[in-house]
Amino acid sequence: MEILAASASSASPVPPVGGTNGTTGAGEVSPGEAQRLAEAFRIFSQASEELSSAYAELQGQVSRLTQELAVANGKLRQQYQEKAALTERLSLLLAALPAGVVVLGADGRVLTSNPAADELLGATLDRSWSEVEVESLQATDTPGEHLCGERRLAIAVTPLDSAGGRIVLVHDITEAQQLKTQAARNHRLAAMGEMAAQLAHQLRTPLAAALLYAGNLENPDLPAATRVSIAEKTVARLKHLERLIQDMLLFARGEVLGRESFAVSDLLGELAQTFEPLAQNCGIHFVVADASDGTVVIGNRKALTGALTNLLENALQAVDVDGAARITLAADPSAEAVTIRVIDNGRGMDAITAARLFEPFFTTRPEGTGLGLAIARGVARAHGGSIEVHSQPGAGAEFLLTLPCQTH
Repeated sequence: MEILAASASSASPVPPVGGTNGTTGAGEVSPGEAQRLAEAFRIFSQASEELSSAYAELQGQVSRLTQELAVANGKLRQQYQEKAALTERLSLLLAALPAGVVVLGADGRVLTSNPAADELLGATLDRSWSEVEVESLQATDTPGEHLCGERRLAIAVTPLDSAGGRIVLVHDITEAQQLKTQAARNHRLAAMGEMAAQLAHQLRTPLAAALLYAGNLENPDLPAATRVSIAEKTVARLKHLERLIQDMLLFARGEVLGRESFAVSDLLGELAQTFEPLAQNCGIHFVVADASDGTVVIGNRKALTGALTNLLENALQAVDVDGAARITLAADPSAEAVTIRVIDNGRGMDAITAARLFEPFFTTRPEGTGLGLAIARGVARAHGGSIEVHSQPGAGAEFLLTLPCQTH
């Protein structure tokens, strides 16, 4: 026991917690470190709060974006359904259309066509439109109209987009053309019925004169000179009858038989060659103003020459031979037509006369048959054109014959 006590007394004494010299022991934290730890814990707590706040905000944004995405998906789904329904309706509409619809790409190949187009033109898919035109279509005298077998088709080509696509619309106008031809024929027959009484009057007068002259030729005591004079008058009346009947037949027939392509300048040259000597003989200044610039028309050249000659002869009768008389034959082309004008500086006419000028048997000249201008209008209509007159009393007259020209 003593030995243990001695040992304990001889051992080193345990220093106090605070130390005798004011230093920190191995298991203690200094005030500076404690302050730093507290600051670090504060910063950590603040960052943790900010992170929690950011996470909560992020969750809110995710929730909002999810809702917006759901709304956008709903709208897209609705638009898709609407477009699908529209596509279905358009497909049904194209399938039900009686007109043909052909869609061309920028290279001119057929991208799609509806059943009506396939029925009218045959199979067109994946073919070039130029091949379809060459193999299936035949151009007619009317611009935009073609023959396909026994059918008559009206074809219109329209640009589809900026990329060069086109859409071709094909209409079967076979029945419409037949009805148009029949209506024109019925109109001519109706006009002939209305003209029957007038024609009888027109024929009776020269026929009565011819019979009277021919009756005088039966007199055996008639001197030779008188006999020749009466015979000439008889022949003149008979020729008048013949011309009246020929004009009537031309008006009744209406259509123009035989067609060819020719330049407007050639037509004007032929008219000038025929009419210029007559104008010079009457002391009338005749001018040809040809601005057709190679314009080509398709039609009956003889019929058009006759119609324009009639207009020129009317102008010749309308001007006063006093040295200042002037007749102009002019041609002015446009994009799809050419207008041939016959202008004179004669006495002109009032509005009532101008309105009746193209009526059959209406004439202002004693020796006129009243069918010349009616025939000219018939020729213009048979070529798909028109004829009209502009005039005022004392201000001359201008006849305008408009014809469709050949497009390239």
